[in-house]
Amino acid sequence: MPDDVTYVPRLPTGQQHELTAEVDGRFQRLVIAEVGAALRVLQVDGTDLVQSYPDHARPPFCSGIVLAPWPNRIRDGIWEQDGVTHQLDITEVDRENAIHGLLQHSPYRLAERDEVSVTLAADVHPQRGYPFALETSVRYELTGSGVRVTHVIRNVGSADAPVAVGTHPFLRVGDVPTEDLEVVIDAPTHIEVDPVRLNPTGVQAPVDGTRYDLRQGVRVRDAQLDDAWADARVVDGVTRHGVQAPDGRRTEIWADGEFTYWQVFVTPWYPVADGHVWAVAVEPMTAPADAFNSGDGLITLAPGSEWSGTWGIDLHD
Repeated sequence: MPDDVTYVPRLPTGQQHELTAEVDGRFQRLVIAEVGAALRVLQVDGTDLVQSYPDHARPPFCSGIVLAPWPNRIRDGIWEQDGVTHQLDITEVDRENAIHGLLQHSPYRLAERDEVSVTLAADVHPQRGYPFALETSVRYELTGSGVRVTHVIRNVGSADAPVAVGTHPFLRVGDVPTEDLEVVIDAPTHIEVDPVRLNPTGVQAPVDGTRYDLRQGVRVRDAQLDDAWADARVVDGVTRHGVQAPDGRRTEIWADGEFTYWQVFVTPWYPVADGHVWAVAVEPMTAPADAFNSGDGLITLAPGSEWSGTWGIDLHD
């Protein structure tokens, strides 16, 4: 390197795609990271709707990333299709699972951009444990109250490909301490997992009368959760969940009927500049953990076929 050239290290989150715009009379700010197509910043009139993190840090707890071609865990990284056993790389070493798909550390390329939207794309190539070819894209579009997100996956290979999709936003309501928020999941069924490796046991049970009934809200500081729910209530084609503040404001996360499974993860150890804070991820998913083995919610894409699904985050103040 010539002496007169300053070395600038590459950010672990890659290029930052920032949108600022006035939409329906409200000022919006959105930052999407190149790596993982991660939702890093979302603000409406200066109010934070997601827990952000610096561009020079890796996403804490997979914050904001796209989970494809599967969300959550695959037990032992092993699954079977048409009598053939596939072994994925173990990416959650302490629990011996393959977790959160194949693109969480991958750069997404810019496909399209205008004043209020940005579309990023990434390909999945045939590889160990997943011998399929996919084209994927995710479009983030500013709305009057937040963001609308649309995923598209196309099978560009020659064999049927199993696919599931999720995402991992940590929700906020401005400067309200997250531990004081209530998390609401409008779903009647809890998916039981083993307590060590967090894989489904095969039991799905009604939430009535249990600590997993979040339909009326549970305070985050009282919720020890890394759990999933099924059968989310769909009204007019949409299912709605989120977090609400003591002053009545709420950040809502919604999805179309493609996303009927929801994961909630609570941690008091989300890293910030001066230590740690409480954080709560509310994760829309098309399928629960280990779907490649159970088949629950699993999408099978024939060669040349395409799937799409939409979710979003809105501020209600």
